[in-house]
Parts: sequence; structure tokens; C-alpha cells
Amino acid sequence: MKIVAAAAVAAALLATPSANAQESRMSETLKAVAPALDRYREQTLLGGVWKRTDLSARDRGIVTLAALIARNEPGEMAFTMNRALDDGVAPREVSEIITHLAFYAGWPNATSAVAVAKDVFAARKIGPDQLPSASPDPLPLDEKAEATRAETVGRQFGAIAPGLVRNTTDVLFRDLWLRPDLAPRDRSLVTVVALIATGQTAQIPYHLGRAMDNGLKPPEVGGVLTHLAFYVGWPSVFSALPVVKDVIEKRSR
Repeated sequence: MKIVAAAAVAAALLATPSANAQESRMSETLKAVAPALDRYREQTLLGGVWKRTDLSARDRGIVTLAALIARNEPGEMAFTMNRALDDGVAPREVSEIITHLAFYAGWPNATSAVAVAKDVFAARKIGPDQLPSASPDPLPLDEKAEATRAETVGRQFGAIAPGLVRNTTDVLFRDLWLRPDLAPRDRSLVTVVALIATGQTAQIPYHLGRAMDNGLKPPEVGGVLTHLAFYVGWPSVFSALPVVKDVIEKRSR
């Protein structure tokens, strides 16, 4: 029995290499093709940005995973998902991030992430008991704020796309946003990351304001931008920067 158990443990370890082993494998690959990129990754990204204190390790996992899903970039997704889980992001939160981003980055991107998560969850023996319910009891709704939002959107766009306006109210803000297995602050964080990652700057003011209402602090916003420059590129971040700056400055007046 002990031999069988030991073999099972060994097999599990082989199936889920440690973060250090995965990083070592990535470094070897980069050195074989782009040694300068490996230096930047080791010294600037992993040795610098990931160690900054303006975001927690857990937040960095959420931000990185959301960016990769939003841009449909599976190359580092399994590594990032494992690291996020190691840094305290719960399986139910990973599941909710994927579900949320189906609406904010597109259904195909979410289903691509599901394929990666399925293997990660299987290797880590994450079962249905660790995942959110399909229809949980919702969080309380801010009736006044939601009524104002719905009235504004309906007045502006109800005659053009009534189905979209109805789904925005019924599916997004009265269902998706009230799911309890991803905290409102983290759900807002994921949304802002997706908007920056996909260049949707027009939507940033509303969602960044909502994120800050939900507890995201200005230094953390700066940390998100600094982090995302490496994962979505400097142009995407600098395109978002003036909009973010304007939101923060207006809130501080």
C-alpha cells in the first residue's frame, strides 16, 4: 500500500511541476532563442515588477490571468493559473474570473481558458465541491445606483439596441455582477484589466470609478498599470493612462 501511495504522489508531482520547475523550464527555452528576453524576464519582470508592494501577489495573479484570458493568450496561462492558485486565488475565483470575462472579453476567449483550467484543475485534484454554484444566492443590489445606470443606458441606446440594453440590465448587472464567489472589488479589477488589455478605453471611466467605489485604491491602480505593461504591452497601457489619470484626478477634487 505504501509503495502504491508513494507512486501516486510521485505521479501527481510530475503532473503538476512546481512554480520553480516551470520557471526553470521557461528560462531554458528563452535562453535558447532570446537570451536578452530571459534577462529581462528574470531581472525586470520576476525580480522587479512581481516583487513590488503596490499590489499583493494574489492581486498580481488575478491581473495577469485576466489579461491573458482577455487577449486569448494560452501560452503562459497554465503557469499563471497555477501561480495564482499558489498565491491564494481560490479555484472558485478562477472559475468566476473566466465566467466574468466571457462577457467582457468575449465567449471564445473564456472557452479557451476553460480548456486550460480543466487540465490545471484535474492535475491539482480540484473538484466540483471547490467551484461556484451555477445559480448562487446573489449579493445585495444597490437599487438606486442600478436604477440610475439602467435609466441612462436605456435613454441613450434603448431605441437602437433594446435587446442589448435589456441583457445589460438583466444578465450583467442584475445577475453576473451579483455573483458572490468573486468579491465586487476583484470583479471590478478583472473588468478594468480586460478593458486595458483589449484597448476599450471608452469604458474605463465608468468601470474604474466602480472599482474604486468597490475598494481599489489609487496606488493599486498604478500597480496594475505597471504590471500590465509587461503583459499587454506599453502601447495598450499608455493608451489607457490618460483616461485613468483623469478618473483619479477627478475623484481627488
